[in-house]
Amino acid sequence: MSSSVIDFVATEQRFGAHNYEPIGVVLSRGEGVWVWDTEGNRYLDCLSAYSAVSQGHCHPKILAAMIEQAHRLTLTSRAFHNDQLAPFYEEIAALTGSHKVLPMNSGAEAVESAIKSVRKWGYEVKGVPDGQAEIIVCANNFHGRTLGIVGFSTDPDTRTHFGPFAPGFRVIPFGDAAALEAAITPNTVAFLVEPIQGEAGVILPPAGYFTEVRELCTANNVMLVLDEIQTGLGRTGKLLAEQHEGIEADVTLLGKALSGGFYPVSAVLSNNDVLGTLRPGQHGSTFGGNPLACAVARAALRVLTEEGMIENAARQGARFLEGLKDIRANTIREVRGRGLMLAVELHPEAGRARRYCEALQGMGILAKDTHEQTIRIAPPLVITSDQVDWALERLASTLTQDFS
Repeated sequence: MSSSVIDFVATEQRFGAHNYEPIGVVLSRGEGVWVWDTEGNRYLDCLSAYSAVSQGHCHPKILAAMIEQAHRLTLTSRAFHNDQLAPFYEEIAALTGSHKVLPMNSGAEAVESAIKSVRKWGYEVKGVPDGQAEIIVCANNFHGRTLGIVGFSTDPDTRTHFGPFAPGFRVIPFGDAAALEAAITPNTVAFLVEPIQGEAGVILPPAGYFTEVRELCTANNVMLVLDEIQTGLGRTGKLLAEQHEGIEADVTLLGKALSGGFYPVSAVLSNNDVLGTLRPGQHGSTFGGNPLACAVARAALRVLTEEGMIENAARQGARFLEGLKDIRANTIREVRGRGLMLAVELHPEAGRARRYCEALQGMGILAKDTHEQTIRIAPPLVITSDQVDWALERLASTLTQDFS
């Protein structure tokens, strides 16, 4: 690293909490699928800010919408109406087929809001005795890092020394419909699950799993809450990942790409009366549904659909996945993914995935490791065939090395 990069990193280390371990690059500019560091080196972004920059860095139409709205009105709080919230509601409801929308800021806030809402629904509509509502979740889940959420995580790094935690959660294996059926009780109000477990290493459930899950939740009057904060808005080659099995969730959580990476925006979408149980004063957010956020989200959704990004994710994802599977390297244990949500899992004896990510940086690709042995690959949905092939050449060269 150059002296200027070392200075940036050292200053972060000196003043910042050490709750991240970033790759040693300091980025200063982005456009489309590319980012540049402070030294002028160009990289293909294969993380997309954990899928938040799906529309590509600094998309000009989203940028224009943000600048225009910032000149007009940025924040009113929900004490007053604003002229961007109603159109945002109407447009996202029409796009997703939802009946009610609750706007928030971060993905974790959306999850917490859903937890509160399904509990309230359970008490006031389903008739669960007060204080006894249960929510079923999956092992190796990742729904955020707030205190309520980490309480039902199975990751020791996430949980250790942050307790005591709130009760009311039951953990079952991911992808096991029989385990879900066995865990449901009369007090079960919801099943909260990711369609694909992203942080766990892009883990896909067995085919037909969510069809069975939908049937079980319907039969037992349990709300199916799909956390589509990473998988939603085109990442898997469909608008929502639930569409791969032709089901509909009762509650859908969106975030990340909802703003194209310009602004923190999330939303809880409901197809039933879950959100209808909320009354004035029972839940809210100063910034949730603010006019700047709504204008940005409206533009982000428009370019996603009008510019064919979802269809491109399906095409380029299939090309990328096939190319990764064609790499003959003793280091690779498994390649998996759907759309442009991909992962390469390495054999333990190949060494830590982070070392390969650092080597990829030297080849002009930025990717990120997870769970020691897995490299996540999730470029912006605007990636082209030539760029996919360019990335595959460098991935093949790197993955055939041995960093053990």
